[in-house]
Amino acid sequence: MPVSADPVERGVSAPSLGAGRVLALARDYLALTKPRVIELLLVATIPVMLLAHRGTVDLRLILETLFGGWLGAASANTLNCVVDADIDKVMDRTKNRPLARGAMSRRAALLFGLGLGSASFLWLWRSANLLAASLVVATIAFYVLVYSMFLKRRTSQNVVWGGAAGCMPALVGWAAVTGSLDWPALVVFMVIFFWTPPHTWSLAMKYRDDYSTAGVPMLPTVADERLVAKRMVWYTWATVLTTFALIPVVGLLYAGVAIAAGSWFLYEAHRLSAGLAAGRPVTPFRLFLQSNNYLAAVFVGLAVDSALAWPTVASLLS
Repeated sequence: MPVSADPVERGVSAPSLGAGRVLALARDYLALTKPRVIELLLVATIPVMLLAHRGTVDLRLILETLFGGWLGAASANTLNCVVDADIDKVMDRTKNRPLARGAMSRRAALLFGLGLGSASFLWLWRSANLLAASLVVATIAFYVLVYSMFLKRRTSQNVVWGGAAGCMPALVGWAAVTGSLDWPALVVFMVIFFWTPPHTWSLAMKYRDDYSTAGVPMLPTVADERLVAKRMVWYTWATVLTTFALIPVVGLLYAGVAIAAGSWFLYEAHRLSAGLAAGRPVTPFRLFLQSNNYLAAVFVGLAVDSALAWPTVASLLS
């Protein structure tokens, strides 16, 4: 007996099918924003806001700034998907993204991304201040126009300079609290700046063939693994030493976490480099995962230390 094409005769209501399509489309729009990538926003923004006013926790401002920042990051990621649609189609890691599999048009994604960016600016201007809102717009523009459209496809230093976009939550968080920028926010900015290359290159080493197929000159696709690992060690040292610059203005809790977590991160980076130099089997993806844990540990330490507002190291030594 032939199966009826009528959804009602098959026991499925037309409204339920419509709801299913709406749910699938909503999932696709959410996927454009790359929710997992936005985790860095939360990790970086909260401790900076707490550091800006040590001992004060303005939960309303923190939540409103996080929401505005989320809108901005979602906008940047969506517009990145629009620019990278051709690349995503040929990479195994990204071929299931909505635009890569033709789930929606690039025009729809473009309008969605621009709408998110506009909403982010207006929200932060209302809930925080014009400086914080303007920094988010500058971040979106830099990530899309400078990194996605220029650096990513033209230089192996793409994530070094393009990674500056991922550092901006530190400045946005500080600006939201104080209405200005000061050197501690710039230190946190530089921590993320130096952390980004070893974090990204360790992932790129795993997906080297993907990037080669797409024609994206990530450093691990154009340089020897041993050279890449050495540079990762340099940037890891720069990351850890930069975290130490905050020690005078925070307490012993942060100092202890920064030293302990930094020693662990350095060990992992040197371990990878030594393994490659000796020709031993290595797992670069291990460093990628550990880099996430490292940054989370340092920033949680900074957040807790700032919220508790114990005596600063500088005051203890004076």
